[in-house]
Amino acid sequence: MTPRLLLYLNLALAFYSTGTIWAHEVDIFRSWRLIGTDQFHEVQRVHWHKLPYWIFVPVGLALCGAIALVWYRPADSPAWGVPGVLACQLLSLVLTAMFWGRWQGQLSRDPRGAESPYLTKILSTHWVRTLLITANAAILLAWTATTAA
Repeated sequence: MTPRLLLYLNLALAFYSTGTIWAHEVDIFRSWRLIGTDQFHEVQRVHWHKLPYWIFVPVGLALCGAIALVWYRPADSPAWGVPGVLACQLLSLVLTAMFWGRWQGQLSRDPRGAESPYLTKILSTHWVRTLLITANAAILLAWTATTAA
């Protein structure tokens, strides 16, 4: 694999992640407000069973790819590429562990379902994570455009 191909694969994963995070931001989490208390936790369980395949594996691959770019990147890479990508991804992961992941766990045990304050917290702050994932893709796009010129 060439360094340029690694960069392109990172870009593809970043755009995939951008699509999934925007789906969560605009549709999935907001739709949970419409679910009755009796069905809420079942819907959330089904959602959680899908996450390893369409979220966790791509996020893990993207992080590995970003780390690989530290040592194996195109020679004409801009100086801001690696730190920008790593900052967005690591900050997203740290904040997810500190807030959104913890709140998801608490939401899964809250009998209030859609009326839970944890869902309210998620809905009011998740845009930060969405911004970080989108910024990661924008940095990789700019990086790719810079090295392709």
